[in-house]
Amino acid sequence: MRPTRLRPAQARAATLARPGPGPAGLQLLVVVAGGAFLLLRPGLWASPGAPGVLAAGYLGLVVAAARSLGQGRRPAALAWPAVLAAGLAAVAVVAVASGPGFAPRSDPTALGLGVLAAVAEEALFRGALYGLLERAGPALAVAGSALLFALLHAPLYGMAALPVDLGAGLLFAWQRWASGRWTVPAATHVAANLLAVILR
Repeated sequence: MRPTRLRPAQARAATLARPGPGPAGLQLLVVVAGGAFLLLRPGLWASPGAPGVLAAGYLGLVVAAARSLGQGRRPAALAWPAVLAAGLAAVAVVAVASGPGFAPRSDPTALGLGVLAAVAEEALFRGALYGLLERAGPALAVAGSALLFALLHAPLYGMAALPVDLGAGLLFAWQRWASGRWTVPAATHVAANLLAVILR
């Protein structure tokens, strides 16, 4: 009996439908666990030992999300330095125009947690989640990762900040698409978090 050859679209569908601990299953697990951690974050701020717990959670999220990423990477639409520069410029303009933002604390610990949070969130949203959604197309990956990013920030910042968080999520997702790597939006997100603490 001759083996049946699948067309590329059928092969992709078969890969997505395959059960087990493949990259898609691992990415989904990371997204669910990471989302749960971010939903619990507002309560963790008030707990004893909050900086240590949050730092451990962020580091665990970065490691888990990085492990869930596949070996392949879509070619970049633009050179990553240009994409990074555009994102940093946008963050600087918004920071100067809007003035002080939310920052629970403004000490070295808050600066360190801001850096860890930015890297962890980008590993989650523009790494694992984006990679999961990109199987259905880049438009869904950009919009879906930006929307979930904004929604999971609502418990921490409130619904009034949802449009700002959605705008930030779209910027970071565009950077992910344009550069082909999650580290570019992570660098921009780090800059945004540091400015939020410094300009508080």
